[in-house]
Formats: sequence, structure tokens, C-alpha cells
Amino acid sequence: MPNRKVVLITGAAQRIGEQLARMLHAHDYNVLIHYHHSATAAEQLANVLNTTRPNSAKTIQADLTNSAEVISLAMQVEQCWGRLDALINNASSYYATPWGAATEHDWDVLIGSNLKGAFFLTQALLPALKKQRGCVINIIDIFADRPLRDHPLYCIAKAGLAMLTKSLALDCGNAIRVNGIAPGAILWPATTLSDAEKQHMLNRIPRGEIGNPDEIARTALFLIEHAPYINGQIIAVDGGLSLT
Repeated sequence: MPNRKVVLITGAAQRIGEQLARMLHAHDYNVLIHYHHSATAAEQLANVLNTTRPNSAKTIQADLTNSAEVISLAMQVEQCWGRLDALINNASSYYATPWGAATEHDWDVLIGSNLKGAFFLTQALLPALKKQRGCVINIIDIFADRPLRDHPLYCIAKAGLAMLTKSLALDCGNAIRVNGIAPGAILWPATTLSDAEKQHMLNRIPRGEIGNPDEIARTALFLIEHAPYINGQIIAVDGGLSLT
């Protein structure tokens, strides 16, 4: 099917990004799987998707903190299938940077991966997205508008991504739609948490459980396929955590 819709998902090799890729592929999208370091996981995912439907998934490597690599990524995207219908800015670095210990390197990594890369990649791909009257979805965080202790740089970056979402929706809303998804506790962090720490988190969530990446993927599918008049909004998918 030469005119099948195409989605680019950054940070798509694992976790939420992987489920976004699987969900949209299952709904007949060709999927561009961006990764930085996770080459093996990205290739394995692409192989699985291509087994289901040949030539429907491709991988692209890029460091989103490097402007030259971002531009190269955008050029490769347009060359793959000659179109782009949706961009999901999902790639993110996440770690604590307590006041007094944060470095300029931490700034470059956290602001670069969460905000700078998303800004310049989106800007480079705007012509392709406008041509298809496509959409952008930014994966933000409920801590974009409320601080998370000891994570100032991460919160600053996600707050910037939230404003990017609204600014782009205002300026380009006649040609594309732009929305955000703000996950809460969807997966346990890669760092080890004690049982007591996990229970403390669960006690704060009105639903009493952490979420599943599928919740984010289904919200993204809704925004892309079933919400033609939703623009400039950020939907919290957090089991009610942002209420506490």
C-alpha cells in the first residue's frame, strides 16, 4: 500500500516509545523508529513489525542533543516513504539533578533530549507535516507544571515542551494539530525502588496502581485518528496522581 500513513516516534526502541510504535503499526501506520543508544532493541522491534507487514518499519539513529544529527534525521525521515503524517516527540532523558550538584553537562543532556531536540526536529519536519495536514504529539509529564523534588532540570525541560506544544498549536493550527500527553506513573523507573518506596507512590495515586504504556499509546492513537478538533491541549494520563 504505497499511500500508507507514516509516523516518526523518537525514543521508540523501548518502554512507552515501543508501545507507541506497536499500537500505531497495528493500526496500519508505517513506523519510523528513532533511537540513540538502543540499536539492538530498535532493530528487534523493527524486525518484529516487518514480519507482520513487510517494509513497514525502519530504524533511524540520532543524538537529539546534536543539531546536525537532528537535521540529518529530518532529511532521512522524508526520504524513507516520501511522507510524514504524525510526529511523536517521545525521547527523553530522566535523572535527578539536585540543587548544588547539577552541571552544565546535565543541562545539555536534559534540556537537549527533552526540549531542544523536539523543537528543532519539529521545525525541520513542519513542511512535510503541513503537506499531509498531519499532527504532532509531545510526550510531556505531569511534572511539567508542578515540581518534582531534586529534578529541576527535568521539570524545566518538560515545562518548555508543554509551552512548545501550545505555541506551535497557536502558530500552525491552520495546517497541523499539536497536542501533548502528560504521563504520570506509567512504569517503574529504571533505577531500583524499594517495596516501601513503591507502596508510597501507589498510596498517592487515586487509582491505586501504576499505569501501562498501552494507556499512553491509546491516547496517542485517539489524538491522531479520532480528535480532529482537539488542538493545543495536554492530556494527563496519570490515574489521578496530579490531583494529589
